[in-house]
Amino acid sequence: MVSGFPVVATYLRSGDRSASTQFESKGVVVKRGKHLLVRPAGLALLAVALGLFAGTASSGAAPGGGSALGQSGGVLPAKKVILKSAVRVDLDHHSVTLPLHRGSFEGKTVWFVLTEASDAGPADQLGLNFAPKLHNLLSCEDCVQTVTLSAPSDNKFDAATVNFEGVPDFTPTRRLVPGPAVLPPAAAEPGAVGDARYSPFIRVQGTGTVYNAPIVAVGDGPFDVETHTNTADRVLAVHRAPSEGPAQFFGDSVEMLLIRGFDSGQPILYLSTEASDPLTAVLERATFVPLLERTPYVGGDDFFGSARERIFPFVNGQTGARNRQAQGLVHLVKDGHATEDASLANAGLIRALRRGGDALNVQGDFPTLRERKREAAYSPLWDATFGMWTPKAIARGRNRRMTDEFEILHLAATRPDLLTGMDGKPYGSVNVLINCPVIGFLARRPREDRIKPKRGDAVDTPSAYTP
Repeated sequence: MVSGFPVVATYLRSGDRSASTQFESKGVVVKRGKHLLVRPAGLALLAVALGLFAGTASSGAAPGGGSALGQSGGVLPAKKVILKSAVRVDLDHHSVTLPLHRGSFEGKTVWFVLTEASDAGPADQLGLNFAPKLHNLLSCEDCVQTVTLSAPSDNKFDAATVNFEGVPDFTPTRRLVPGPAVLPPAAAEPGAVGDARYSPFIRVQGTGTVYNAPIVAVGDGPFDVETHTNTADRVLAVHRAPSEGPAQFFGDSVEMLLIRGFDSGQPILYLSTEASDPLTAVLERATFVPLLERTPYVGGDDFFGSARERIFPFVNGQTGARNRQAQGLVHLVKDGHATEDASLANAGLIRALRRGGDALNVQGDFPTLRERKREAAYSPLWDATFGMWTPKAIARGRNRRMTDEFEILHLAATRPDLLTGMDGKPYGSVNVLINCPVIGFLARRPREDRIKPKRGDAVDTPSAYTP
């Protein structure tokens, strides 16, 4: 635990001690049948500072105007889809449909999606995002599952079954109860928890390519896409291939709820599938996977040894469903229906997200950036730097919507009186990891940062803005 951050249990208080996931003062205890997985208490991302500032955010528009969110309905054109294997990006559903692949764990069926590969050949052939930094995950033995393949029993040319070492448990009920100031919450429990061996990152035994392969459902159906007892909390529909006919043209697929955010000033779309912190997993509708925090390395996003990229969530930005300056986690809870289950039947939730009810986080390196070959710096494993607007910033209306990473880094480095890290700490990584594969962009293709680093300074570090 990082010094100065209270334990998670301080903020995640629940009176239901029979819940599948419990947070206790000495650690996080996850019930899995007769077994308990105990880990030391992690970071409390939303420290006391949340309660101090969240309720004071202005709901009025700040000077300068808000950034447009791009296309909000219809089908996203193929030229704007980055993940080429995506079957459909349906903005009316705020969703992406992806091919669904069969796996196995101890004789039980599991289902997964593929979004990234660390080598260009497999990425190109499978229509995945190319993420070479995922190679650096191999320096952490537990961070990548080594899987085996089982050939089709009838010996036809077909996809093999992937045999996993670990899996998520989707049986817990996701729960989020806002606190008096929205955040910290009165109670929060993830809807899915990875076991001690589960990682979404895999490599086939005997090979060196790392794939991003999040498991999103278990069993052979029927699949619960309302309360998600056997599916991930972002699964909206599971479509099985027909039992007869040309199944190769109508394969299994899954429809998943998207997230809107920004990169280089442009609105983008991405998924969130796993998080290393329980509260972050609740807010992201992701699977809680503790071992992700071991990935190399804290605060790094370079090629030399890091598998990470940066993401910049704001905690206490402005709120309001029609406010073009709204952004942040409090906004997500208040205006994005974050306490509710995500399903196609929940039209209010989907409509709110289409209109900007997501946290609207800012991502670092997008696969389309051209400056200094930064498209190759992309990784789906995002290291969160949580920003807190100070009372001074809020009072002066400076807590406006931000859309570019270097704009944020510049402000944090030069104006700590306006923007800080959690609980007033210096701005920087708190070692919270989120698996966020990018799907596409909603307006212009992200090409260049709105603010340029100084000549000679590395774009992969915030040092360019040290006062």
